[in-house]
Amino acid sequence: MSFKENITMVKDELNAEEKFFENAIKTERFFNRYKTQLIGLAVVVVLAVGANAGYKYIKNSNVEAANAALLTLETHSDDMEALATLKDKNPDLYDLYIYSNAVKKGDVKVLESLKSSKASAISDLATYQLASLNNDLNGLNTYANGEDAINKDMALIQSAVLLMEKNKIDEASRKLASVSSNSPVYGVAKSLMHYGVK
Repeated sequence: MSFKENITMVKDELNAEEKFFENAIKTERFFNRYKTQLIGLAVVVVLAVGANAGYKYIKNSNVEAANAALLTLETHSDDMEALATLKDKNPDLYDLYIYSNAVKKGDVKVLESLKSSKASAISDLATYQLASLNNDLNGLNTYANGEDAINKDMALIQSAVLLMEKNKIDEASRKLASVSSNSPVYGVAKSLMHYGVK
């Protein structure tokens, strides 16, 4: 290497070090100027991460407690402590448990109370089950006309059967014709139309 090349290399190194120190000074000035905002941002990030972890822990704890309570109720249905835990930790699962017991027992009073459940599926199912148990033609029609009715086609078939019992064949036929062709109970509707409504 020649002397000239050595000097150029030293100059380049000095320029690089000078730029490094210049950037370090700029960074230090930036940090000093915005120190409180940066520390505040770091605290907010740490708190957000901590709150998220705490929320997940509490949510998982509630799920585990609700599942344990439900398992206890499956074997000991009279365990009031498990029932209270289920209601406290997971109200929707509690409503589902109460609904399934009410359906098994045909408990109209409990089904009536579940019509106002916050769980929309439970409310929908309780409304249908109540109309079905009571052979309530108006209730089944109202339910079937609901936009998001889960058992809409079943309500239509039950309405048709009730109408056939009242010898209102034309109206029953219209109910059966409105059962969706991709419904699992479409075959039942077709059979009723063929054998029961003609």
